[in-house]
Amino acid sequence: MNRMYRFVLQVVFWMVIWIVLWITGGTDQIFLATNVPAFFFQVILLAGLLFYAIPKVLLKNRTLLFVIGVLVGVVVLAWISSQFGFAPPPKGHGPGPGDLRPPNGSPSRFFIHLLMMVISCTMAIVIETFVYARQKEEESIMANNENLETQLKLLKSQINPHFLFNALNNIYALSVTNSDKTQQSIGTLSNMLRYVLYDCDRQWVPLAKEVDYIKDYLELFTLKSSKELPITMDLEIADDAILIAPMLLVPFVENALKHGNISSGTGAFLNIALNARDETIHFTVKNTFSAQPEQKDHIGGIGIANVKQRLAIIYPDNHTLHISQESNIFRVDLKIDLYAHS
Repeated sequence: MNRMYRFVLQVVFWMVIWIVLWITGGTDQIFLATNVPAFFFQVILLAGLLFYAIPKVLLKNRTLLFVIGVLVGVVVLAWISSQFGFAPPPKGHGPGPGDLRPPNGSPSRFFIHLLMMVISCTMAIVIETFVYARQKEEESIMANNENLETQLKLLKSQINPHFLFNALNNIYALSVTNSDKTQQSIGTLSNMLRYVLYDCDRQWVPLAKEVDYIKDYLELFTLKSSKELPITMDLEIADDAILIAPMLLVPFVENALKHGNISSGTGAFLNIALNARDETIHFTVKNTFSAQPEQKDHIGGIGIANVKQRLAIIYPDNHTLHISQESNIFRVDLKIDLYAHS
């Protein structure tokens, strides 16, 4: 609703008020002669308030000047309007509405006009300040959303080269030890890149695609090993339509592979579990680790820090993340309430 529309509505409102007063007073002609000028001065007052005083003085924090100007303007306009159409009532008739006089004979319509001016002025100020506050709130929300969107884009831009760097490291290791597996790893990397380059540009992706990426990532990691690694996956997705923000679960798996010791044998393991049902995603990663991580990419743990920030932005009040370490076992427990988020 723009300012002109609000001005017209208030003018119509006060026109109706004056018409009702005129009708209830018996459609007295004296009422028209004495109070129609008051209505026109009300319109002038409203126009001055809505189009100049409020936006250019009050909302610019010049409050004292605004208060003084409004008080003077209201009193002056009420006095001027009370000087129009003054005439004694016809013989045998009492004073009409709006033309009442106190006992000393001085006209009281000044006070009536003053009251109407004050009420209309107060209404206009309340409405305009309320609209201004709502606009500022909406602008703040929009600015905050734009800021969050910018942060998410920045975080996504960090994710893509990070995982590509890790994947290329794995392929490089394969090329040194086993040329046959290198070809297979390139095919797997192609699937991963398709997800990163195309699906990750979307706000939401099917949870199944995120899981497929994790499987490809694990396959790429295990290809460079000559023995079967102690990796287990327990996946249960009740509905293929479940959506999730892209690359939200992968960092935890990557972190487990980076810092775990699954290639060392001797009780080492990596357990991944995912249960998605009833609008809830429950994802856990549990792995053993050693003091020296098995692979170093010199990224500095960007994955976990990144996903924590993204969770805080995308699911601010709808997720719980617990990361714990006991002895040589590292555990990640993530729960996302999709119903509350939607």
